[in-house]
Amino acid sequence: MSGAHSHSHSHAERKEQAAAWSIAASAVITVGKGVAGFATGSLALISDAAHSVVDVAATTLTYLAVRTANKPADDKHHYGHGKVESLAALFETALLFILSGAVAYEGIRRLMAGESDIHWSWAAIGVLLASIVIDAIRWYQLTKVARETNSEALAADALHFSSDLVNSVLVLAAFGAAAYGYPQADSLVAIGVSLFIALAGFRLAKQTIDSLLDTAPAGLTEEIRALVTAVPGVAAVEAIKLRAAGPQLFTEVEIGVSRTLPLDRLSAIKELVAAAVHDVREEAVVTVTATPLALDDETILERVLLIAAKRRVPVHHVTVQTLNGRISVSLDLEVDGRMTLGSAHIVASRLETAIREELGADTEVETHIEPLVSSSLEGRDVDAETVAQVATSLAHHAKAVGIISDVHSVRVRGTDHGLIVNYHCRVDPALDVTQVHEKVDELEHLVRSDVPAITRIVSHTEPLRPAA
Repeated sequence: MSGAHSHSHSHAERKEQAAAWSIAASAVITVGKGVAGFATGSLALISDAAHSVVDVAATTLTYLAVRTANKPADDKHHYGHGKVESLAALFETALLFILSGAVAYEGIRRLMAGESDIHWSWAAIGVLLASIVIDAIRWYQLTKVARETNSEALAADALHFSSDLVNSVLVLAAFGAAAYGYPQADSLVAIGVSLFIALAGFRLAKQTIDSLLDTAPAGLTEEIRALVTAVPGVAAVEAIKLRAAGPQLFTEVEIGVSRTLPLDRLSAIKELVAAAVHDVREEAVVTVTATPLALDDETILERVLLIAAKRRVPVHHVTVQTLNGRISVSLDLEVDGRMTLGSAHIVASRLETAIREELGADTEVETHIEPLVSSSLEGRDVDAETVAQVATSLAHHAKAVGIISDVHSVRVRGTDHGLIVNYHCRVDPALDVTQVHEKVDELEHLVRSDVPAITRIVSHTEPLRPAA
């Protein structure tokens, strides 16, 4: 986070410095052209000087806008202050159109009135050449910084300097035409300058209005959609929303994922989606939301477990059968052992109803209610005689059950609800879990018949050690 903040701070400083140098450059150009324009009487040069006056105002506005846009988000501006740059660019557009109209009007007026007397000088030409050099340097530097920092205001400023450069070249052409006996070329060039300014203003206006209206960059939505769709775990791309604000691109991506995914897997998918967007646009601020979807490849078991998990009801031993096209589901439902049967039955009925709503009204659902000790119990070691009795019973019945051997690590603890037994044993590692579980259950029932005080037996089965 600190690295990103340092990167953003560096961009802010570069933008402010670029804007400040633009003010100084515009002021120097304006003074030089103004003096030369009035000295020669050239409308083209005077209009060019007026354009430079607009540039001074525009660059000053750009500087102020850049400083404001760098402020962080607050309670009133949740997306930051980046749109200030768009507003500044829009204002600069308005100035360009006003200037364009004024220059075109004066040029047409002079042509109609036959006013075409200009007095060019080498000093005026020197001013224009110097202006062209300064404009070219500022245009290059502003374009470079604007592209690297994604600044609309600096891009608009660069456009001003590029139009100023073209204007100066056209004024030089007007001086050349006047020197060869075509003084009316000055007014014609002035009109051409006005059209060029209007065209530059139109391009800037379109870009700025697109930003203010949150128009998505052309082709970017489709590119991001393709990348996000390729992220493992994304079942669908529901929506992509892009919103540019200054140097940042706020990106909202809504994806569809399997509703059976665990939270840690869902978080990982979101991170992969954000990384995919950053690969395309480094300045993107990505928000990813996920919508759970019922996918076609979900099993009935997964659907039943998901229903129970949503209702926060522990279930186990879920058995799914298909009987003549009809689904039958049976399961063990665990509830707080202190709950009354009436309350437990309500919980079971609601779960059964939810399963039927999911799988179909004709689905057969049977629940077996079991007590679940929801609070921790105070345990205490029992006497050695009781431990020996339980261990002996386990070892004896293990031989009768078969497949279970090497009963060890027998521990017996007393609680207010009865005895809790923990033990380890070994079985053939080639046997399947169902076989082992059935034999362990059989052993448990036999031991509890010997020691009725046992309320629960927890077995840990381990693979049988290979013979030495």
